[in-house]
Amino acid sequence: MRRIGRKNWERDWVNPACMLLLVLLGVISIRSAQLSIHGNQWRGQLIWFLLGTVCYVLCARWHYSIFLRHAHWIYLLGIFSLLMLWSPFGLRRYGALRWIGLFGLCVQPAEFAKFSTLIMLAGTLTGAKMGPIRESKSPLLRAFIIFAIPWFLIFLQPDLGSALILPPILLAMLYVSNLSSRFFLVIFALGILALSAVTWDLYRYRNFLDANDLSPGEHGGLYQKHSWFPLKDYQRNRIIGFIAPEVVDPQGTGISWNLRQSLISIGSGGFWGKGYGNGTQAQLGYLPKAVSTNDFLFSVLGEERGFLGTSAALLLLSTLIGNTFRIAGLAHDRFGRYLTVGIGVFFLMHMLINIGMTLGLMPITGVPLPFLSYGGSFLIVCCILQGIVQSVYRRRRNVDREG
Repeated sequence: MRRIGRKNWERDWVNPACMLLLVLLGVISIRSAQLSIHGNQWRGQLIWFLLGTVCYVLCARWHYSIFLRHAHWIYLLGIFSLLMLWSPFGLRRYGALRWIGLFGLCVQPAEFAKFSTLIMLAGTLTGAKMGPIRESKSPLLRAFIIFAIPWFLIFLQPDLGSALILPPILLAMLYVSNLSSRFFLVIFALGILALSAVTWDLYRYRNFLDANDLSPGEHGGLYQKHSWFPLKDYQRNRIIGFIAPEVVDPQGTGISWNLRQSLISIGSGGFWGKGYGNGTQAQLGYLPKAVSTNDFLFSVLGEERGFLGTSAALLLLSTLIGNTFRIAGLAHDRFGRYLTVGIGVFFLMHMLINIGMTLGLMPITGVPLPFLSYGGSFLIVCCILQGIVQSVYRRRRNVDREG
């Protein structure tokens, strides 16, 4: 491995500072959300962050090319972890098969699979010559297969939220690979067709409910058994609840309950917030305990810290993501550039989807907020990814330009 001179071992302090502040803000919000039940998830979050810090330091010290050399093994391990869900170790919760029980711990393999797929895509594109579509068919096919296998396994769980993260990562890497712009026009057209197919399926779903005098959630998944479109009925309910909540849940006690309570939480916080431990929506259980510390932690933050608190969180996340893209521009080799672009999009999509769903701007999916939401698997993966970003930054002047 190439020796690095002391003068070149410069560190980026922006992202680590943002990480630390976000984790502290998250731990405070997690503890506050569980005051009424004396929960201890905040302690678990601290422990996970300590483990994540060790992973961050190791990844920052290693040369990031180590991930290129072992990309295939990392990818295969990610696929294996997803397949483990259908073994005796798989745990089904809330109707979804997303967790593995190992040694008393609950691990979510989709988080590691997103990381391993990102690594493998970056490695594959590094060795490929991209340009016109006709000359790029072989690397495009390889990239699609690498993306499709984990995406399909994640979708089968089902975990629509995690499945939404991978496509933008692939497209962003292809964009910086100098692939012909015609490819993205084709992808845009296919996206329009897919959206049209979803719309048609939802229309048929509503007709099915009306014809059988049923309401969403009370038919036990009857429609999905006859539909050709690969969506679960509860996923259809969430999409319709986002588009027209007054139609499917006029009383606000069913599908749209979490969203309505989230909007109440954020809106009632005002400018300054109600203060630590005074968020009534979470404390009284209107915002369910099962989601208040993870998917809807931003709502807790908005109620207790108000506009200032949510603005601080947005500023920290935006700074971390923007600085990650800045480091991507400093990378002197293609692998480092692909890695950091993919990592930047990874964090960007998590932020947009999570905050968007708490504000009613996107359908509700199980996507956590980086460094804020409770969850060991996701927090450790976030730390590893930022450690890789630090490694790219520290070696930016010691890697020969490859293109």
